[in-house]
This record gives sequence, structure tokens and C-alpha cells, in this order.
Amino acid sequence: MDDAELFAAVRRELFVAAVGDVLDRMGLQHQFVGPELRVIEPHMVILGRAMPVLEADFCGVSNTGLGPLGKKPFGLMFEALDDLKPGEVYICAGASPRYALWGGLMTTRALACGAAGAVVHGYHRDTHEILRLDFPIASFGSYAQDQGVRGKVIDWRVPIEMDGVRINPGDIVYGDRDGVLIVPSDAAAEAFAGAFEKVRAENTVLEALQAGMSTVDAFKTFGVM
Repeated sequence: MDDAELFAAVRRELFVAAVGDVLDRMGLQHQFVGPELRVIEPHMVILGRAMPVLEADFCGVSNTGLGPLGKKPFGLMFEALDDLKPGEVYICAGASPRYALWGGLMTTRALACGAAGAVVHGYHRDTHEILRLDFPIASFGSYAQDQGVRGKVIDWRVPIEMDGVRINPGDIVYGDRDGVLIVPSDAAAEAFAGAFEKVRAENTVLEALQAGMSTVDAFKTFGVM
């Protein structure tokens, strides 16, 4: 399946926990980012290819240092945002949690680019506008303080680390109300195939439990719980 077919099937049949369980079984046992990162509305699902963005704290809009970004408001944020491709997820790390990393105008531009969502290791703002546009975002929560004089994007489409999880360009970002999972691109086919198999088996277990089978017998019979 191509991404469009895969992601449509994932949305129909799967949930994040099922894929995470399969990754555990594959030996990839640290693929969930921290539990404080949640979608901002319970119904939201984030699913797409990662476009990692690296952010850093700065002191003031203008900086007297010798680097090329010191006098550039927001650093490379506009360039990174404009580079979003259809089906990609803007996923940003590196900043301290002192300011918002995502907002309403960014949402409007991301939608125009065809992006699938955003995951920011920090806060978002302009919540009413984001909810009106129904754009899926995961963050620590809402906080209005702007990044303009406090932080800059310093690079994008580079590997980043979030809560000890490495995120490479093109990895699959999958998030729902239970957490945000990073599926390495080279493990995706096996992980999702295993998750489809697991969920279908769980449906059989559910029917057995509803019919009165004990959990001990169900696990012994089906090997799934």
C-alpha cells in the first residue's frame, strides 16, 4: 500500500496503542514521546510523515552574535513552514517550555500546504482558531506567550530527539488521545501489518469474553489480551 491507502486503513481500523504494542514486540520499546504531549481535542488523530524541525531559545529578536540567524525574527520558521508537503507532520523539538511553538496563522499555512498535523514539544496558542480549523495538533497545552523574542527555528528536515525518541525525516508520526508514537520508516510495514493482525485477533477475544470466556482461557487460546 502507498501512504494514502495505508493511512486510510489505519484510520478505519487501528489505534495508537495497538501499533505501540507491536513495536514493543519488535524490540522497539521506546517509541512513545512523553505522556504530557497530547492532542488538543480527544477526537483528533495525527497521522503522517515526519518533517522534523529544530528550535532553540534566543534572548530577544536581535542578537549581537556572529551567527546568521541572530537578527532574523523566528529564525527559519517561515521557510520550514512553507516547505511542508502534503501528508507531512510538522514536529518540533529543542525549545524550553517558555513560549508557544504553534499558532493560528501557522495552522492556516499548514492547511494550505496539505499538512497532516503538528506535534510541538511545548505549547500552542490561538486555540479557538485552531479548533475552528479542526487541524490536529499535539502539545503540552495552550499558553499565549509568543516565541518571537524568545525562540527561533534553526534547522528543519534534520533528525531531532524528543523525550529520548529519535525522529528522522520520513518516519511516521501517529497520535491520538492516548499518546504520540513515532514509527521508524524502516519498521513501518512490519509494525502496521502486525497491528492489523493484533486488532483483528482482539476482536475475536472480545467476542469470546462477551460470551463468558475467562481472561486466563482467552489468553491461553488466542495469545492476545
